[in-house]
Order: sequence, then C-alpha cells, then structure tokens
Amino acid sequence: MPSRLPIQDIFAGLVTSIGTAIRYWFHYTLVAFAWLGVVPLTACRIYKCLFTGSVSSLLTLPLDILSTENLLADCLQGCFVVTCTLCAFISLVWLREQIVHGGAPQWLEQNQQQPLNGVGQQNEAQAVVNGGVENAVLDQPANAAAENVVVGENPEIQEEQVDEEEEDNEDEEDAVVEDAADANNGAQDDMNWNALEWDRAAEELTWERMLGLDGSLVFLEHVFWVVSLNTLFILVFAFCPYHIGHFSIVGLGFEEYVQASHFEGLITTIVGYVLLAVTLIVCHGLAALVKFQRSRRLLGVCYIVVKVSLLVVVEIGVFPLICGWWLDICSLEMFDATLKDRELSFQSAPGTTMFLHWLVGMVYVFYFASFILLLREVLRPGVLWFLRNLNDPDFNPVQEMIHLPIYRHLRRFILSVIVFGSIVLLMLWLPIRIIKYLLPNFLPYNVMLYSDAPVSELSLELLLLQVVLPALLEQGHTRQWLKGLVRAWTVTAGYLLDLHSYLLGDQEENENNANQQPNNQHARNNNAIPVVGEGLHAAHQAILQQGGPVGFQPYRRPLKFPLRIFLLIVFMCITLLIASLICLTLPVFVFSVFAGRWLMSFWTGTAKIHELYTAACGLYVCWLTIRAVTVLVAWMPQGRRVIFQKVKEWSLMIMKTLIVAILLAGVVPLLLGLLFELVIVAPLRVPLDQTPLFYPWQDWALGVLHAKIIAAITLMGPQWWLKTVIEQVYANGIRNIDLHFIIRKLAAPVISVLLLSLCVPYIIASGVVPLLGVTAEMQNLVQRRIYPFLLMVVVLMGILSFQVRQFKRLYEHIKNDKYLVGQRLVNYERKSGKQGTSTTPPQSSQE
Repeated sequence: MPSRLPIQDIFAGLVTSIGTAIRYWFHYTLVAFAWLGVVPLTACRIYKCLFTGSVSSLLTLPLDILSTENLLADCLQGCFVVTCTLCAFISLVWLREQIVHGGAPQWLEQNQQQPLNGVGQQNEAQAVVNGGVENAVLDQPANAAAENVVVGENPEIQEEQVDEEEEDNEDEEDAVVEDAADANNGAQDDMNWNALEWDRAAEELTWERMLGLDGSLVFLEHVFWVVSLNTLFILVFAFCPYHIGHFSIVGLGFEEYVQASHFEGLITTIVGYVLLAVTLIVCHGLAALVKFQRSRRLLGVCYIVVKVSLLVVVEIGVFPLICGWWLDICSLEMFDATLKDRELSFQSAPGTTMFLHWLVGMVYVFYFASFILLLREVLRPGVLWFLRNLNDPDFNPVQEMIHLPIYRHLRRFILSVIVFGSIVLLMLWLPIRIIKYLLPNFLPYNVMLYSDAPVSELSLELLLLQVVLPALLEQGHTRQWLKGLVRAWTVTAGYLLDLHSYLLGDQEENENNANQQPNNQHARNNNAIPVVGEGLHAAHQAILQQGGPVGFQPYRRPLKFPLRIFLLIVFMCITLLIASLICLTLPVFVFSVFAGRWLMSFWTGTAKIHELYTAACGLYVCWLTIRAVTVLVAWMPQGRRVIFQKVKEWSLMIMKTLIVAILLAGVVPLLLGLLFELVIVAPLRVPLDQTPLFYPWQDWALGVLHAKIIAAITLMGPQWWLKTVIEQVYANGIRNIDLHFIIRKLAAPVISVLLLSLCVPYIIASGVVPLLGVTAEMQNLVQRRIYPFLLMVVVLMGILSFQVRQFKRLYEHIKNDKYLVGQRLVNYERKSGKQGTSTTPPQSSQE
C-alpha cells in the first residue's frame, strides 16, 4: 500500500460515508415522523372528531388529519392520548393475568361447573358399571345415577346392558360435552396456549424491529396497528362511557351541577362507567338465567374490568382528594383563610387546586400507612387485626378488587374516610382551636405567595430542598426516635391499664409457644385457642395462622377487658391531641418559628418571609441540637476522658467538614452560578442599554443546583480524573475525610478553572480592549458579549476536535477497506537480549 492514501480514495470513502449517513438520517427521520408525528396527531384529531358530536366532523376527518393548524399543540395532546391508551392496554393485559393466575370470582365460576358436573356424573356411572359400587367413591348425584344401572353377576349380560346404555346416552353425552366445551371456552382459551410460540414471537419482535430502529420498514405496519388500537380504545373506553353518562345526566336534569364542577368530562365519564357496570351485571344475570354461557362469561369479565377500574379511581384518586380537602378545611384558621378564599382559588385554577389537594392527601395517606407499619414493628402480632398489613406477601389489592363484592369495598371506603377524617379533626382542627384560645397572637402563620424581601424565593426553596430536607430525611434518625417514643408509650399504657400482655405479648409465653409450635399445629388449625376468646378477633387470628409465616402470640386477658380497651382508645386520643399541640407549639414550632425568624432576620432584615422557610431553618437548628444531645448522652457511660477524646475528634472532623463545605458548597456554587449568569442569563434577559444586576444569594442557590447536576452527570459518565476524585471523596465519607486530598485534587482545580473562566474574559474586555482605542459602545458590547462568545469558541473547538477524531477513524476505515488483506493473532513474547531475538520464529516476523 502507499504511504499515504490517494485523494480519490479518501473522496470516494467520504462520499460513501456521507451516503450511508444520509440514508440512515432519512430512515430515522421517517421513524421519528411516524411515531412522534403521525401517531399522536391522528390520535388527537380522531379524539376531537369523536367528541365534537357532529356528523360533518366525521366526513371531514381525513382533511382534519392532514390539516397543518395547531400541529405542536395537537401532537402534545395526542402524546397524552396515546399514553392513556397504552396504559389502558397494559392494564387490561395485566388484569387478564391476575384473573388467569388468581382465579375468577366465585359468582363467575359457579354456573360454569354445572355442565361439567353432568359429564362427571356419566363418567362416574360408567365407573360403577365396570368396577362395582364398592370401588367408586360417589357423591349423592352420582349415586342416584348409579341406582338406575342394573348390575348383574353375568358379565355377558352386564356388557350388553353397558352397550345398550352407551348407545342410548351417546347423543346426550355428546350434547353435554358440547355444552361444557362451550361454557368453558373462555377458560380454555386462557389456559391452552403454547408458550414456545409466544417465546419465539417475542424473540423475533424486538424493540428495535418494532420501532423501526433496525433499518427495516416493518414498523409502518406497527404504526397502522397502533393507530387502529388508539381509535378502538378511544371509541370503547372514552366515547361510549362519556355519551352514556351524558345522556343519563341530561335525562336526570343534573347538567347544570356537572358543568359547575369544572370537570364535566371526567364526571360524565365516571357516571357512564357506573351505569355501564350496572348494565353489565344486570345483563350477566339475565344471561345466567337463560343459560347463555359464553355471553354470561363475557359480560362477567367486562363487569370485572369496569369494577376494578372504578375501584382504582376511588382508591387512588377520590380518597386522597377527600383527605386533602378535609386537611385544608380543618387548617383554614392556621393560615387565616376562609372557605370563600378556597372557592375563589378553585374558580381561578380548578385543575391546579385539585391536583395540590390530591397531592397533599396522597402524602397524608402515605405517612399514615408508614406509621401503621412502624406500629406493627412494636405491637404484638394480632393487635392491629382490623387493618390490612401492607408488608404481607400474600396481600394483593387487585385480587381483593376482583373477588370481594362491591358493598364490602364501599363499607371499607366509608370506614377509611371516618378514621382518616377523625384523626385530622383530632390532630389538626382541635389543637388549632385550643392554640387560638390559649395563644391568640401565635397564629396564623405567614404563608404569603409573594415576598418583598431582597432574597429570591427560588433561592430559599432550593436551600430548603438541597440542604435542609436531605439532612432531616437521610441522617435525622427520625424513624428510630419515633419508634422509641411509640414503644415507651405502649409500655406505659400497658402497665397503667394492665394491657402489657395484650399490646406487647409475654416473652416467656412467646418462647414457649415457639418451642411447642410443631406439637400444637393441629390444635391451632382447629382454632382451639381458649386464651384469646371468640369473635372476629379469633377468626382473624385463624386466618393469620393459615398463612404460615405469621405466628400467633397468646396474651393474658385481664378482667373487664372491653372497658380497658375503651380506656386505651381514650388514652390514645388524648396522647395524639397532646402530641399535636406540642408539635404545633412547644418545642418545635415555637422554637423553630421564633428561632427561625431570628436566624432569618440576619439574612432578610425586617422584611416578612414565608413561614415555611423560617420553620425549616428553625427545625434544622432543632435537629442539630437534639442530635448533639443524643450523641453526648450516648457517650456519658464511657467516662470523662473518652468524652473529651471524642469531642476532640469530632471537633477536628467538624473543622475539616466546615472548610470543605465552604470550598465545595460555598465558593464553587457561587462561582458556577455567577458564570452561568454571565454566560446565559444576562445576555438573554438584559438589553445592551441596561446594566445587569447580580444577586449573590440567588446565584449561589442556582450554583448549588448546577453543581449537583454536574456531579450526577459526571458520576454517570465515562471514567476521567474528576469522576475518580468524586468517587474517592464519596468513598471516604465524613468520618474519614481527607482535607489535603480534597483541596489538592478537587477544590483547587475546579476553583482555578472557574476563576480563569471568570477573570480572563473580564481582563480582556476591561483591560485589553480599551487600549485598542475603540468607542464606548464597542467596549460595552465586548464586555457584555465576551462570555457567550468565548463559550461559542470553546464549543466550536470541541466540535472541531471531535470532527478531527472522526476523520482519523474514517481514514483508518478507508485504508483497511482498500488494503487490509487479513488479521492474525500472534502471541506476545517479551524480548530479552540476543537469545530472545534469535529464538523468535522467522515465520511470525514475515507474517
């Protein structure tokens, strides 16, 4: 080969590469246009066409799909519609799997068994004829069938009778088998499938092939099927329920009330689904009455789908929304608000208001469930028998939705609303009333939506999210403290009311019970537990024992047990009320609000600030104080010398941490935020004839956010020196912090680069440019535009270096394609002296 490639070879290879790139670009553009343009746009236009309610829209649908008006908005709305239909399809498939593996409800399968019992009766009768009555175990219907068969001692007569009976009952048996097959068709279709064929189809259809990323045009067929599926799901799951609900609401005269809710479409669709569920269950009953087995099963499955969908909406949507609104109503006096204010906010922004209340309700439900899980860790198994255990591996809420009747779900929903609402009244509304009566000047809290302080609200929110909450959630040990308080309260209440055995159990009895568990398993299965008593509690314990891993712990039942349980509930309510008063006043919010206001006054002066920030600042100080006190209490038994040694070590560690925090959490974010302000924000927001103003606190807060994003991207990216240093710092932690390593390897290089990025353009603009004798306008233009200009220069240099590397790779690729004959793997042998060179095989050198 020549020492350098000819120009024509390079040009030919470059043209080939450009042609390949253009082909791939065209194909991927077609893929993006199909999936991001055609699919959502057709879904949106079809959705609008179906819900306009006019025949002319159906006739002009092809022209509407090809229209170029509102393309971006329709594509975004279509993406939402496609997402909803995709989630509905996945939910249907998953619900089918739940029904197949978990079994259908008993009311759906009870009529299914009747034709099968007819077949069983005929088979059992034949078994009696052939083998004798003594060899067949029959139930009462089978015995009745066997009594009609004459069993004799002569085998020839017996065989003739059997043949005659088989000929007489052949038609009837075939009819019964056909009925059974028709009735069980749905179940057989669910169960009789070939796993190998599905696996082979899954291997052939990959994500690349389905989306068209493999270079083929098969994805166009998939696009057609997705558009058809979207249309079908919109028609079945949105159009039909909406119009059913709309006609029903108009017929009943409730149209004005529905329109006043600002959620006419959602409420109308839910009403349509409710009416559809009622219609399906009525039709299912009629089909069962006239023995239409296929129709009965289909209607039953459709009713299950609608019922599960409505229950999911109630559990996830309606219940948290009720909790959120009830929390807001009970806390109006704490924020000096009225129901009229909430009505005005709902009228101005109904969607945002409902979403915020739903979010608050979800947070409340989540923390309530977390507290119940903490109670289960403390209390004896069986105390909370009336609440569902979310950690139970056998607990499956979807199976409960499928199998339990609707009245039980309704009863559970009403009970949950009563319990959650009573707790809100007890822990929020009543303490606020007491605080308003005892401390009239303490409430309300200042929760204004605007601030006249020079500090930006954004910086305070970022400070709260990036500094305060991570420390409280990750290292606050809140769960351990709360668990200790719950255990202490349980022990106190148990000894005061003589319910220690009931609440916590007896350790000795638990150990004896664990030792005798294999011997008493049969007695447990027979519910022979005289200690507990009878009733719903005993039934629940029997259910728990059938699960296997959950063991029952017996307890001692004292005298006047119901009265003691009632006193326990009263004591619990009083404790919750006092705890809520303490949390709202002493020592948390009084100390946190006043201490937070005192600390925030150094920052903001006399300006009013959102009470959330003052409370967060005060809570952070409270947490630091409590944490220091608990650490000192843990060191007390070790002696004064050990305490002084620990204090010395921790003081040194705190000093190192403060130095590192000043550098990495103070200087670096400030420089980074200021550089971002100069490069991006100021050129875009401030005209040339105005002077930009910089707020250090806001720049620092934005720099904290940018620094965390850059660190996360660095840790996810390829291996280089910054990623290695950050991983080493994370591995050392705070206890083994290496100040010299952090300053030399991390802080100094980063700060140097940031300072150079800030200072060099400023020196050029303010020191070098005036020496050239340019006008004042030109100097101002250079000063304002030099930072983005240098950013563009750096980006162009990066692009050019990337293109140079790509051209070198293309050069090697062209050279190998034209001149490379083959490759051979040769063992590497280290050459040492003349002997090593003489022993080298000459053939390998020639190759």
